[in-house]
Amino acid sequence: MTPARAVAALAVCCALVLGGCTDDAAKMRRTPSETTPGTPSASATSSASGAPSGEGAPSATPSGGGAPAAGLPSVRSPYSLPALMAEEFSSERPRRLRVSVDDEAYTEWEVRYRSGDLRVSGVLLLPKGKGPFPGVVLNHGYIEPSVYVTGQGLSREQDFLARQGFAVLHTDYRGHAGSDPASDLDRETRLGYTRDAVNAVHALAAEPKVDGDRMAMLGRSMGGGVTMNALVAQPDLVDAAVLYASVSSAYLDNLRRWTIPERPENAERLFGRFGTPERRPGFWAGLSPRTFFDRIDVPVLSHHGTLDDSCPLPWARTTHRLMREAGVRSRLEVYEGEQHAFGPQWTASMETTVRFLRRHLRG
Repeated sequence: MTPARAVAALAVCCALVLGGCTDDAAKMRRTPSETTPGTPSASATSSASGAPSGEGAPSATPSGGGAPAAGLPSVRSPYSLPALMAEEFSSERPRRLRVSVDDEAYTEWEVRYRSGDLRVSGVLLLPKGKGPFPGVVLNHGYIEPSVYVTGQGLSREQDFLARQGFAVLHTDYRGHAGSDPASDLDRETRLGYTRDAVNAVHALAAEPKVDGDRMAMLGRSMGGGVTMNALVAQPDLVDAAVLYASVSSAYLDNLRRWTIPERPENAERLFGRFGTPERRPGFWAGLSPRTFFDRIDVPVLSHHGTLDDSCPLPWARTTHRLMREAGVRSRLEVYEGEQHAFGPQWTASMETTVRFLRRHLRG
């Protein structure tokens, strides 16, 4: 199948990804700690299936579908999560550019930090007081890079966490705001963003007022996928993670949902370079964090609304189920009536998040 025909074929499947979500959501109620997810959609479970084949295939067996990976998967493509597993990450204290907020609770700076050979912008919030404070790196969802401004996307979470005594570094990612440019592959695979999130943890831990032994990560929407990537790529990176209205843990679900209908030329280039999912299932499994869920060794809290029309609830249910099957301490909080952005129950969800983080980031 040619790349163009593959794009057209997968475009037909896009509507199926969301099929039945609203009807299913109407039957849901908020479940404080859900451990029995519903039946996953076909698209959610099929993306990581199939035996890896050809260049770029990870050697690890997908979690939830056989024996867990033994040791570090071999790296056959630089555009894969196993490639990130083989990398060594480090950074230094972020460079403070200017103070943007200074009140009784915290000081916020616009900063830049090192991510490999690049410099990435973001915002740093440090509570008032001696510290050392536990640290949280925030990974925002998709915002068109041409209109994105520094610190955008998780401003509510920044303020809430800083006022609760957490040091916060919100990464802009490469190609956003004052960061160095990003390649097309960095953007579409999210691997570049994942590198920036991992390096943000090292940068925040280098702050003198931050306790580098008490670190967490929080990601919303696309940032939830970035967070899951980081957890499987660097299992010892943080002590806990939180996902808000996350994208799917299967890369092809997200490709069908957004790239194919909104950026079909990018999808065609991906298929032309790496092969179609039918011909190269192993390559695409290597971009899906669920393939390597057995590597996650920290508790994960997920928040999702029943009326999320961007990232359907069945995605969250399937991710939760596969994590638990892989031995992850996963907890899914479902909010009746909440949409993708979270409104009336956002404060309650953040209070739950703070309790979760305090429990798992004890000194």
